[in-house]
Amino acid sequence: MGAFDKIVAAVSPRRACEREAWRQQLEILRGYDAAGYGRLNAGWRVHNESAEVTDRFSRDVVRARARDLERNSDIAQSILHAYKRNVVGKGYTLQAKTGNDELDEKLEKAWRQWCKARNCDVTGEQSFNQMLRMAVDRKKVDGGLLFLYRYTKQGLVPFQLQAIEVDELDVTASKPKHQGNRVVGGIEYNQWRRPVGYWINQYDIEGWSLNDPVYVEAKDVYFYKSKKRPSQLREMSDMAPTITRVRDTNEFITAVSVKERIAACLAVFIKRAIPAGGFGRGGTRTPDGGMDYEGKKLAPGMIQSLGAGDEIQVVDPKGSGSDAAGFLKTQQGLIAAGQGLSYEAVSRDMSGATYSSARQNAIEDENTYTEDVELLTDFMSEVYETFVISCYLSGLVDMPGFWDKKAEYLSHTWTKAPKKWIDPAKESTAGKTALQSGQKTFQDVCAEQGKDWKEAVNEMAEVLEYGRSVGVELGSVIFGNGTTAAQQNTAGK
Repeated sequence: MGAFDKIVAAVSPRRACEREAWRQQLEILRGYDAAGYGRLNAGWRVHNESAEVTDRFSRDVVRARARDLERNSDIAQSILHAYKRNVVGKGYTLQAKTGNDELDEKLEKAWRQWCKARNCDVTGEQSFNQMLRMAVDRKKVDGGLLFLYRYTKQGLVPFQLQAIEVDELDVTASKPKHQGNRVVGGIEYNQWRRPVGYWINQYDIEGWSLNDPVYVEAKDVYFYKSKKRPSQLREMSDMAPTITRVRDTNEFITAVSVKERIAACLAVFIKRAIPAGGFGRGGTRTPDGGMDYEGKKLAPGMIQSLGAGDEIQVVDPKGSGSDAAGFLKTQQGLIAAGQGLSYEAVSRDMSGATYSSARQNAIEDENTYTEDVELLTDFMSEVYETFVISCYLSGLVDMPGFWDKKAEYLSHTWTKAPKKWIDPAKESTAGKTALQSGQKTFQDVCAEQGKDWKEAVNEMAEVLEYGRSVGVELGSVIFGNGTTAAQQNTAGK
């Protein structure tokens, strides 16, 4: 209690008690500095709304700005390339798990054939891997992509994919097709907020909008997007948190480039000892014997005589390249962090990284990519299951009792193409140690290299058998040298 409060307490205890009570209540209200409206937070006015209300009025603007950066910003492209390299990369290998090796081989062969552009894409322009890379791009920039299942006679089976942009959802649609549903943002929802249909705008081949939208049932649509809040209905660009920083960095680079171009230009001033006079131009002598330099330009190897007492002073503006380098590195690090990535993954600058730091960053980045990999493989599984059903219905692959054993026939896994090792000696040794200590199985090691373990074993057996047939012993090459290798090599004889 301060001196003034003590005086108040002596004169009026009631007033002193009220002051203390209000003071304590004020301290309670100040429990979180983040909720204060003091000088630092005076302009920070926010309110809580559902995700759809929050996104609805910003979605189109954010998407347009993200697309502008996609077209014109190398920093934005570095983020997109990082995700495409690591989420899709060289693609995924299907491993059918029906329990019948012969049927598995047939399905895998048919799938590889269907993944070609003429079979999987309704336009015949993109292979399945190319469509996956486009989906990763559009999710980062637009927030999502719509895949329509089209049942045509153009490909291997009567099933193809049509990719359309989120812009093609008819946001003006308001009347649901089924009573009791609601249409929000071109998507019809039931009482549980589950999509039951999509209202798609129609365009001619040149992109001009036609009159009536087409209703497509949700079972024939896959909306490839991320959902970050329970109340979120539509997509929002993944680039939203970093758009302003990317643009600021681009503007800074432009300003520095202009300044450096100016700094690279050599200019001189002529400092005269006496004022110029006369009517000469182009280095001619004036009547008073002076030299006129007006209109003259510097050229390589030029020789120019100066007037008596004249002196040349060079204009040398200072560049800011060294300062800009540090600022740009900081900005790129923040932009990468905003997308959950390390600075090295986005900038490709490994000059300051050691093996340990590169490995640690790669591990953390891999965890970031996992979310998108999971989302992508979910979509791929949906497509594969529809493909298998189409194979059965079209008679391409015989699967007796399909509907009774549907889960068995649709069982499968995806194996991602492996990445190159940073340090092959260290990583191969680590894999060998993990295998021998039981931390990893042979299946795990093969999966990390993008191979099916059964195929790997069959390939090794084939190599050993062929080597013996031509009199070349390859066991030591595969299993290593020594008695153990010989025992392993001769065990199958």
